[in-house]
Amino acid sequence: MKKVELLAPAGSLEKAKVAFMYGADAVYAGTSKLSLRTRAEMNSDSLKETIEYAHSIGKKVYVALNIYAQDEDYEEIESEVKRLDEIGADAIIASDIGVIDKIKEVAPNMEIHISTQANTVSLHSAKVWHKLGAKRVILARELSKEKIKYIMENKPKELEVEMFIHGAICFAYSGRCYLSKYLNGRCANLGDCAQSCRWQYNITATEVNNKDSVINLDFDEKGTYIFSSKDMCLINQIPCIIDMRLDSLKIEGRLKTDYYLATVVRTYRQAIDDYYKLKEEGNKDKYDVNKYLPELLKVKTRGLSEFYFSDSNNQDIHDFDGKSDNLEYEYGAKVISCEGDIYTVEIKNKLSINDEMEVLLSDSMNNVNFNIDKLYDIKTNKEIETINPGIKGQQVKMHIPYSNLKSNTIIRRKK
Repeated sequence: MKKVELLAPAGSLEKAKVAFMYGADAVYAGTSKLSLRTRAEMNSDSLKETIEYAHSIGKKVYVALNIYAQDEDYEEIESEVKRLDEIGADAIIASDIGVIDKIKEVAPNMEIHISTQANTVSLHSAKVWHKLGAKRVILARELSKEKIKYIMENKPKELEVEMFIHGAICFAYSGRCYLSKYLNGRCANLGDCAQSCRWQYNITATEVNNKDSVINLDFDEKGTYIFSSKDMCLINQIPCIIDMRLDSLKIEGRLKTDYYLATVVRTYRQAIDDYYKLKEEGNKDKYDVNKYLPELLKVKTRGLSEFYFSDSNNQDIHDFDGKSDNLEYEYGAKVISCEGDIYTVEIKNKLSINDEMEVLLSDSMNNVNFNIDKLYDIKTNKEIETINPGIKGQQVKMHIPYSNLKSNTIIRRKK
């Protein structure tokens, strides 16, 4: 039985390695200028290296070229498409019909995936994209499971379908937003979103015929986060989604940390694999979301919502508090190398003797718990009591009572 693909974000080569290590079948990355996350760390050289690394372990890399292009962009687009073809990108993700036409012209054998930015919400649109040469469509996040099921049951057999299952939701329709450009001069549809929807606002309403009647909408001393959405989480719906025979399940977050990636990718990898096993055993009804949800609650979120998947009229999608939930754990460190049980790790937050830590194993949901008993200065090898991350990439040596942890293993710290 062919399993659904688990697709993870890769804002850098290192994040791609983490995503693959924790179970992703493929990653999607952006170009340095022509995707909707231009502030990610993936440049031309690291993208080439990411593709080479992925192919060496039998994985795939899809590259986003999903801006809405203006005429002056097309010379660079043509050059970029040629380069992506040369370095072996497995597909280009695009939304602009002009960009798609240019891909077909410049790299006729390149797989084209239609970005969620194209707002594919109907079977008819999916069929049209297929006629225009698309190998895959990425559905808009606003679709209910009934609509997704209808598309899956009636689409062309050769057309692959991908959907988002976890991550941030844009307040605008499938990300087509102009708020950032209007308020900050940074255009979301050219890859430079300032996430203005997450800002605090004071909002008033005035009755048209009475200019003195000003009504303040509900807000506290910090304002209101009326434009901010909760994060999507469809871990409970994995059985339904797999049974609909989707081709790829996508996690959002090219700007998220390695820790976020490891936690979320590993959880969905385990849930997907477990459900396939339950199906083979005839025990589909034994899928237990409580096995997976606690892990997802160990990374920062704005609250979790199934968005419109189960209820097209769902109103529980707004993050009115503007606060991150699930602050009991934080990113502690990432393994660089080891000598026996003394590991060199890159620290991500302050670490001290007696801190309670959890190692995220890449092949199991069973975490390894330990308390830090020894820390060593990376240069002098002298024991130290605590260390703060003063610079990016700062390292320390740490005793971990567990052997053979792989490079890039993530360690979380319990606050």
